[in-house]
Amino acid sequence: MGAGGRGRTSEKSVMERVSVDPVTFSLSELKQAIPPHCFQRSVIRSSYYVVQDLIIAYIFYFLANTYIPTLPTSLAYLAWPVYWFCQASVLTGLWILGHECGHHAFSNYTWFDDTVGFILHSFLLTPYFSWKFSHRNHHSNTSSIDNDEVYIPKSKSKLARIYKLLNNPPGRLLVLIIMFTLGFPLYLLTNISGKKYDRFANHFDPMSPIFKERERFQVFLSDLGLLAVFYGIKVAVANKGAAWVACMYGVPVLGVFTFFDVITFLHHTHQSSPHYDSTEWNWIRGALSAIDRDFGFLNSVFHDVTHTHVMHHLFSYIPHYHAKEARDAIKPILGDFYMIDRTPILKAMWREGRECMYIEPDSKLKGVYWYHKL
Repeated sequence: MGAGGRGRTSEKSVMERVSVDPVTFSLSELKQAIPPHCFQRSVIRSSYYVVQDLIIAYIFYFLANTYIPTLPTSLAYLAWPVYWFCQASVLTGLWILGHECGHHAFSNYTWFDDTVGFILHSFLLTPYFSWKFSHRNHHSNTSSIDNDEVYIPKSKSKLARIYKLLNNPPGRLLVLIIMFTLGFPLYLLTNISGKKYDRFANHFDPMSPIFKERERFQVFLSDLGLLAVFYGIKVAVANKGAAWVACMYGVPVLGVFTFFDVITFLHHTHQSSPHYDSTEWNWIRGALSAIDRDFGFLNSVFHDVTHTHVMHHLFSYIPHYHAKEARDAIKPILGDFYMIDRTPILKAMWREGRECMYIEPDSKLKGVYWYHKL
């Protein structure tokens, strides 16, 4: 599965740097190329996918809760990871639908989008409004080394010494494990890898510099949503035990964080993808620096967010069920500005973790930066 490319089929050609020439088309031209119905949002159709994912998640829960405890211990040790992977995959799909609500791509009603997104994200331990606001900043400043909100690469001189000490296979594996399990929670809690502010910033403090004055009450509501979920977890632990809650809910949610970290890392980290400083950055250049990835059968489980990400950065309000059609409509116009890499995901994670350690300016082009390895 996956999108079409830009005529690059070999691994070597995929690694060629994307064009950083001045864009010869406008956003309105791209919009005109997309069939008008792709911009139509349907409450019924969007809600169908939520119900579908909830039913599948319940089926996995029922099967695991009913049958895994009856298995011999050796088989149970094999069955639990299967459940965790399957349940985390489906819950990631629900998380992505919540993300779609934050972009007002779920329905024509902002209040409905925010209600659905608030419930879904809170259940998956994500502060909905806080994330919505910071993610909006990311979309407004993608690949700007001065103003992007997250995944801001460092220059070699600012790279922490520990990365140099861990620049070997075992060390690199440790870094990737920490990044893809704790990266999202640490970003929410400490703004690690995020934009640098003049004081401590996180996603739970309504007074955090991440947010504008008019957004602070909704950040507080996000905190209340998480407190309600944590209370539910406490009740579940009291009734069913910590091990049951961890196995049925905790590990799958950690799996959601892992999938999310992997998806976003690969969408914005690639040797062929440029970053820009304020002298050369503009919005469409930043949007076109994203990379589509092919997650195989998980593309559909993740509601196609994985291989339509470039289009998503250009038109984030298009519903996921129209995303592939919209992507295919603009690809001929994008030409060499469009990037997709179908490298198997585990291989891509290892390669990007090795090759994309820091950025340095282009030797000829002012204001353009590329990833390098140590």
